[in-house]
Amino acid sequence: MVMEAKLHKAEENVAEANDNFLRGKNVFVTGGGRGLGAAICENLAAVKANIIVSDINLDAARVVAESVRRANDIKSHAIAFDVGDSMAAERAIREAAELFGCIDVLINNAGADVTCSIQELSVADWDRVIHTNLYGPFLLSKYVVPLMQQQGGGHIVNIASTAAKRAWPNATAYHSSKWGVLGLSHALHAELRPLGIKVTAIVAGGMRTPFLLDRFPDIDPGVLQDPANVAKTVRFVLSLPEETVIPEVMVLPMRETSWP
Repeated sequence: MVMEAKLHKAEENVAEANDNFLRGKNVFVTGGGRGLGAAICENLAAVKANIIVSDINLDAARVVAESVRRANDIKSHAIAFDVGDSMAAERAIREAAELFGCIDVLINNAGADVTCSIQELSVADWDRVIHTNLYGPFLLSKYVVPLMQQQGGGHIVNIASTAAKRAWPNATAYHSSKWGVLGLSHALHAELRPLGIKVTAIVAGGMRTPFLLDRFPDIDPGVLQDPANVAKTVRFVLSLPEETVIPEVMVLPMRETSWP
């Protein structure tokens, strides 16, 4: 019993040290106004990280930014822009860097989807999904890397999906974008390591978020996972020592029977 107590205390000390690593870090989260993005903002703010909440919906971003600031006594800021717009993405990164001094972590979480056959899929919808899910992470990474290099390091986290590992019908644009995000993430991991910049892909299984529940009202929420669990995984990979990086991690709900 004494040994178990000592081990438990040691584990608590390690967890506390890891969380302290994020204290005062400036974290830029895209799609932070709801769902997984909001859960990530809340989870990281709880360990005293400062949060830049970005979303295409300014009101949603402001609600989350104000909530995490009040609950955790941290700095926060809300920015509204389209992640697939090159000029807007560059402007948002510059604004955040000017307000906070630096950006330590970029989390590319914003996502879009269209569920229909390729015959029904419009060129405009294809462009919207690809621009949000793939072009967005490329743009934001492109504009944040010089800042991270100048400050001596940083961490980019790309939220991928099991849609990057398998395929199902009527999701051509989504699969294409998420397979692309995973490739982008691994390419950046290889390219940016010499600069001291970590890159991690989070391959997330189905979550109880509006992204799924609003579009598929017949889905059983019980087979999905709480987005807070994925947010905890994000916090874990951010908390590792400087000498260690996790390039990819998969987080699945226990009851998601469609995944082996």
